[in-house]
Amino acid sequence: MSIPLLLPLPRELKLQDGQLDLSTLDASIALDHDPAAPLVFAAQRARDALNRALPKSWDIAGGGHSAALRLAVDASAAQPQGYRLSIRSEGIQIIGGDFAGVFYGVCTLVQLLQRYGQVPPLLDIADAPDFPARGVMLDISRDKVPTMATLYDLVDMLAGWKINQIQLYTEHTFAYRKHRIVWEKASPLTAEEILALDAYCRERFIELVPNQNSMGHMHRWFQHEQYLPLAETDEGLTAPWGTRHDYPFSLSPVVPETMPFLEELYDELLPNFTSRKFNIGGDETFDLGEGRSKALVATRGKGGLYLDFLLQIYERVKARGRTMMFWGDIINQYPDLVPEVPKDTIALEWGYEANHKFPKMTALFAASGIPFYVCPGTSSWTSIAGRTDNAVGNIRNAVENGLKNGAIGVLNTDWGDLGHWQPLPVSYLGFAYGAALSWGYARNVDIDLPAVLSAFAFYDAAGVMGRLAYDLGNAYQTPNALVQNGSVLFWLYRQPLADFGRQQHRDWIIGNSREVMSDRRQFAENLNRTVQYVDEVMSTLENAQMQRPDADLIEREFVTAAQMLKHGAKRGLLQLDGSVSKQALTAELDEILAAYRQNWLARNRPGGLDDSAARLRRTGALYAGE
Repeated sequence: MSIPLLLPLPRELKLQDGQLDLSTLDASIALDHDPAAPLVFAAQRARDALNRALPKSWDIAGGGHSAALRLAVDASAAQPQGYRLSIRSEGIQIIGGDFAGVFYGVCTLVQLLQRYGQVPPLLDIADAPDFPARGVMLDISRDKVPTMATLYDLVDMLAGWKINQIQLYTEHTFAYRKHRIVWEKASPLTAEEILALDAYCRERFIELVPNQNSMGHMHRWFQHEQYLPLAETDEGLTAPWGTRHDYPFSLSPVVPETMPFLEELYDELLPNFTSRKFNIGGDETFDLGEGRSKALVATRGKGGLYLDFLLQIYERVKARGRTMMFWGDIINQYPDLVPEVPKDTIALEWGYEANHKFPKMTALFAASGIPFYVCPGTSSWTSIAGRTDNAVGNIRNAVENGLKNGAIGVLNTDWGDLGHWQPLPVSYLGFAYGAALSWGYARNVDIDLPAVLSAFAFYDAAGVMGRLAYDLGNAYQTPNALVQNGSVLFWLYRQPLADFGRQQHRDWIIGNSREVMSDRRQFAENLNRTVQYVDEVMSTLENAQMQRPDADLIEREFVTAAQMLKHGAKRGLLQLDGSVSKQALTAELDEILAAYRQNWLARNRPGGLDDSAARLRRTGALYAGE
């Protein structure tokens, strides 16, 4: 028998001769720990899987009695979060180094039962993670705020892959009592919902970490007049990659009301979380030092100004009994200042291209003595259907260098820039690979990603959906025109082809892509080939056999994503050679919009939908005047 397919693959797995027939055993689960209560949830999860494999009346009881499944804790048997799982003809035993380890052993057993039913192979597994913290960050501010049902389902899936930290990236989508005007159209999460989600996560050994951007990315607040006095500038800005923001972006550190404002937010947000960590953001403060604090730049420099602002926030976070986490993209531009960051913080080194400078940046934080995470991404945003090869390379680069330079965690990010057009299942690929590598890099770096996606994300008995998601996620390469942090098939919605040569975009067009775009005949051939490629990939969808309650929805989401990819290619063809009809594109866009709205509301709250859909609707201006 070959090594079982698992996500993630364990550190050691030895197959023995033969199989266990569960039907020959008493239907009982023994919790060999006093008190037994901390093992009950793991036992219930195991019982659900056993019931699916062999419907019986499985009972759970404390004590070390003979049973089909025995769960126990022994710190000498495994390291923290580690476990030993043995399957013998007389039964199954899971011994965890702690309660989390027992839970993770059960997660592995659940996958084995899913694959083999009532006759799993005899084996021995000894397993433990490479990183103590293995996280996922989900953007809930641009523009999707998931329903509670969506969040609960996602937590269950990620917990089964041994993820143990989740962050919900927040700019304006928590329902602060005194700030209704900021969130009232955004369908925010409430305090009560956070409390419920926090409890749900804790039961599954996941730490729900509060996340509230506290420097930049405050433009949603500055849309409202009463918050403008807190802004660094009085005007909007253009980001380095060309995106225009009509409102100021960053809080000003020199406005006396800034810190009381943040303290008020923290005092309302933080008590809803049991985590003692807090991600204050602090990334992309493009306009800091350009307005009200400009005079300080002359004496302190931009780096010093940023550090001083960060330290002010640090003192507020520490006073509230939390460890401050912050994005490292600003401070790492000033290597001489990095050692001045307090050593009881956690820096978050992020970068989303496969060739990001993780070797250099992780070495910088390691040398400073500041604990840090590596933060790659799913590569789903501004792509429509993902960027598979980039996601794999980006996550591999981050985790490899995180291990080499002593990172204490991995935070795999999933953003929603410019409308959050990608459906959630597109991100499963990045979530799965990130979970696998953060648990065990060496044994999972070459994991069969399409196969594990089919098995443990899509539950597809035919093994179709994992390959489909993987291949559709590589459609971004077919035009042979690569851009940083996105797909040209997305950006063809955002701007005319003529604008791709503008100066502010030179840094994010990769290699010879500008030349490819300027060769109209060749680029048109590439775009036509892209349409054909997407059709070929999607031709297998009818063969999928997903055993999920949302199987029909997943099919619709991938169909819509495929339509959007092809529509992006056709937008390019319209501008290159006029080979597609404006009237046909208008009708096609209407169909896409209708499906897009339906799919959105199946997983997400209505807030943000109109803004996101409006971005799609505005692209129809290209088709006017046929």
